[in-house]
Amino acid sequence: MHHPKRTSIIGAGLLGQAIVDRLLEHNYVITGFDIDDQRCQELIEKHVPVASSVRECASSSDMLILSLPDSNIVNTVINDIQESLRPGSIIVDTTTGPAKAARNHAGILASKGCTYLDATVAGSSAQVRNGEGVVMIGGPADTYQSLNGFFDAIAPKSFYVGEAGAGCEMKLIVNLALGLNRAVLAESLALAESAGVDKQLALDVMKSTVAYSAAMDTKGPKMVTGNFEPEARLRQHLKDVLLILEMGEKHGQQLPLSSLHEELLSSAVENGLGDLDNSAIIELIRQLT
Repeated sequence: MHHPKRTSIIGAGLLGQAIVDRLLEHNYVITGFDIDDQRCQELIEKHVPVASSVRECASSSDMLILSLPDSNIVNTVINDIQESLRPGSIIVDTTTGPAKAARNHAGILASKGCTYLDATVAGSSAQVRNGEGVVMIGGPADTYQSLNGFFDAIAPKSFYVGEAGAGCEMKLIVNLALGLNRAVLAESLALAESAGVDKQLALDVMKSTVAYSAAMDTKGPKMVTGNFEPEARLRQHLKDVLLILEMGEKHGQQLPLSSLHEELLSSAVENGLGDLDNSAIIELIRQLT
């Protein structure tokens, strides 16, 4: 079934491409834009028309998806497109940032007669592509209801979590646990390796016990084989941990494990691991041996 809304996506990185694939699978007609030619090329290979600018995306769409690296870039894009937006447009922002930024974006767009939702996504780009993502949506409840089919296309599970900004906060709460589960797995496997215990065997045993976490399925094999081809980059998770610590500070909550995690990830980035998959945290832990 074709969707009546004209939909565009600004930002075609790992997550953006996965969202495009999901929407194409559900017969959405979509236009895209990215400042990177390589990413535009990937869209063209999927028969997705590429707009000449973010403004063209805005002026030709009723629904605009933003999939950008951080809130500052979202801010720049919103400033760029606000005069080109069609009143009544819906802007769905999948970028993880501080809740305050999302509320600011919502205010600016409301003044243009547009509705803003922060729709953060849990899961790597590969998981989203396979239909295993989870979307957490903040913004007006009635807009969320009206977009049920759209969110179902992106991910089988979506949660409405409250006002604009709530999607961002929920994503950070999830990512705190997710990132630490990954770091814990890396430390277990590093200990196995140092002790001369077969890493694959250690992974299999852990998966069969209550120590199990989903990180073992997605990141275990990468840590065992040392294949750190990025599904989600390590430096991106460092950005999330900094946002998590900022959120803790804002609400007066100490986060001792996340503070340590931030130190480890910062060292990993300094040691040139930033553009590898986030499972490469095991490399940093190995270096501490």
